[in-house]
Amino acid sequence: MSVTDPERKFDVNKILVLGGAHIDRRGMIEAETVAGASNPGSWMEEAGGGGFNAARNLARLGFMVRIIAPRGGDSNGETVAAAALEAGVEDTPFTFLDRSTPSYTAILERDGNLVIAIADMDLYKLFTPRRLRVRAVRDAIMASDIILCDANLPDDTLRAVGVSARACEKMLAAIAISPAKAVRLKAALPDIHMLFMNEAEARALTGTDVNDVREWPRHLRAIGLRGGVITSGARHVVAFSEKETAILHPPLIEDVQDVTGAGDAMASGYLAAIGDGKSIGEALRHGAAAAAITVQSPYATATELSAATLNAMLALVPSAEML
Repeated sequence: MSVTDPERKFDVNKILVLGGAHIDRRGMIEAETVAGASNPGSWMEEAGGGGFNAARNLARLGFMVRIIAPRGGDSNGETVAAAALEAGVEDTPFTFLDRSTPSYTAILERDGNLVIAIADMDLYKLFTPRRLRVRAVRDAIMASDIILCDANLPDDTLRAVGVSARACEKMLAAIAISPAKAVRLKAALPDIHMLFMNEAEARALTGTDVNDVREWPRHLRAIGLRGGVITSGARHVVAFSEKETAILHPPLIEDVQDVTGAGDAMASGYLAAIGDGKSIGEALRHGAAAAAITVQSPYATATELSAATLNAMLALVPSAEML
């Protein structure tokens, strides 16, 4: 049976990440948000990016993870490199010494929800399809069990990643990042086995809206997607493959510190479970558990995330309903 069969149960160890690895800056408003005025708050800065967050989570869950991403020759690039080393991720960037490392700057309300953000990501445009033909990148693709990309990359590069994954019979997963960036994945959808997105990103991809999250798999399959996970904040999350659909309600977390990285953690927990041969229902539980651990951390990735802490959190996650 082919590795790319989405119903196949298999064990994986090596994951290659192609996507965002940059600096995240987040300002937290301390009181009620007042638009158009100065708001008291606090500021923090750390390494981040959808692909990079998932890479660190997966490394902490015991996988061998390698990331390839563009980077500038500045101190921010050194910060990203140090964060990769700390998490146990093999970091092999394309470094542009005369450029700045990309950044994401967000303003959050005191409950951790996003007010507005600015993404300075022009350097990712230099991750062109030609980069995939570099010998070291081709070797990394061949050596991987799963490829994970994110929509920080250009649309033609994402399409080329899909072609490469199909040619090498590798499972391809993707993170949608944002509604504006999710549409870059459209041409690659037939080659993606698992796409992690929220409802806003699903709307951007399908051009439609639903009243019930159970309807998303039908609309997404109709545009060629084989499988995915659609989150809706603290409400229901649904996962689907070509033949199955599962839904669950994530556990209620009282002590939410910051929702940044929750979606990336969902992707990490889900992929880790699929890599261990679990069903999509169980994978959904693992994703919800990883996300629950992450939102209780002030960081985009929880340094305490491990196989042990994830298993402990699973006790609070209900069983998924198969639809």
